[in-house]
Amino acid sequence: MELMRNSRALLAIGLLVFGFGLFAPDLALAQEAADAETHEAVAAQTVLFDGIGLKGLGIGIGVGLVVMGGAAGIGRIGGSAVESMARQPESAGSINFAMIVTAAMIEGATLFAVVVCLLGIL
Repeated sequence: MELMRNSRALLAIGLLVFGFGLFAPDLALAQEAADAETHEAVAAQTVLFDGIGLKGLGIGIGVGLVVMGGAAGIGRIGGSAVESMARQPESAGSINFAMIVTAAMIEGATLFAVVVCLLGIL
């Protein structure tokens, strides 16, 4: 278990370093530019994403995480409800009602979070 945590931490650190390397401008090429126009052109070509691209990337990642979290929550509720109904069939009605109400609350929170993420475009 400890080995898995360490490997995940190393993977996360490696991805962060790789990500910063992608988004950072190439300083060696920028220093070689003689005049201001060439300098701006080289800097624009070496940066992978500008501010708008990074904003869209962040919004896409945020929306994806929100939807995955909501789906995981609703799946867990459904699985637990079916297991509870299998153990006590006489209380299936109340369990089903509680499951639907809780799933609707999670769905509402997920929808709100997706709208907030998408409002980041504006």
